[in-house]
Amino acid sequence: MLFGFCSINAARVTFSLYALALGATPTTVGLLVGTFYVFPVLLSWPVGRYSDRMGSRGLLLAGAAFGISAMVIPFFVRELVALFVAAALMGISFTLYNVLLPNLVGLLSGPHERVRNFSNSSLVGGVSMVVGPLLAGIAIDLVGHARASLFLVVLSLAVAVIVLFGGKRLPGGAPRAAASGGIRGALANPDMVRVLATSSIVQVGQDLYQFYIPVHGYAIGLSASAIGGVLSTYAAASFVVRLVMPNLVARLGDERVLRYSFYFAAFGFLLVPFFHNVWALAVVSFLFGLGIGCGQPITTMLIFSRSPPGRSGETFGLRQTVNNALRVSCPPLFGVVATIFGLPPVFVLSALLMGAGGVLSRQGNGGVKERR
Repeated sequence: MLFGFCSINAARVTFSLYALALGATPTTVGLLVGTFYVFPVLLSWPVGRYSDRMGSRGLLLAGAAFGISAMVIPFFVRELVALFVAAALMGISFTLYNVLLPNLVGLLSGPHERVRNFSNSSLVGGVSMVVGPLLAGIAIDLVGHARASLFLVVLSLAVAVIVLFGGKRLPGGAPRAAASGGIRGALANPDMVRVLATSSIVQVGQDLYQFYIPVHGYAIGLSASAIGGVLSTYAAASFVVRLVMPNLVARLGDERVLRYSFYFAAFGFLLVPFFHNVWALAVVSFLFGLGIGCGQPITTMLIFSRSPPGRSGETFGLRQTVNNALRVSCPPLFGVVATIFGLPPVFVLSALLMGAGGVLSRQGNGGVKERR
């Protein structure tokens, strides 16, 4: 999970800054962002369903292979079209990691361990959001965009090595348990629909921040290392808040914590356009991270606990299908807004989206119900 998600987060920053260096407009960068999520929309549910039946080891190896290919291409073909191809391939890798790894955390956890283990796995995700952008920014400043892509391929190679040597310990599939059911049955549960919607808003908010902070930083003249540092500050705050998240959930309840996280994130988005200093932006990023950091682990716990027995991979696949449908559509739309009206309206619209997530999470009916 650490190396896989680091490779995804590093690729996002690398490809965005590479595209800007090649003369891409914010609209083009938005289209590039959307390309990351074309295959996740198409493949997430089938991947989850297949993993329920056959296990995860082979699929994780495929994810590493696609990640290696994605980072090698921009080194050999230094044109904008190559970045779109690389983003599509990295999107396949992202699909496999983002469906399989959270599901494995749930499968490897007893009922009494899930809150702790999902919280711990979210900390690993938080570390990857710090390390990935920081590695990307430093590599770009040291060796340039093309060579940085080649150097960062080591992250996907590490995934392949770990799975090859340790993958036999992973749980296998359960063909009979996963054979029945489908998307329509999952969507018949109103609580599941609500959790899927809030999960999507969390993910889109994180992605918009990760992609438009580099655009904002580039526009105000920050270096790649400075932009990577700002994004790492946001990720560090996400890490910090996840350390105390179990206590927050125990005191306030999961839905209240989720609601407050959306409102903090909205405030962070609103503040970004007012600051052009790297230290001020780091403070704003830390505030945003404190807000959005709880969203992903809480929605992940809710989805796993409410999935039918033997079909948790399918449910996580459905989650990613919904998430990535928004990820495909939102960045290009926001890129058009940025091109026509400038960057500030993008951050205002993002803040409104986070506010809508807070309102939606308020309508839930409470509590992570442990599946036994």
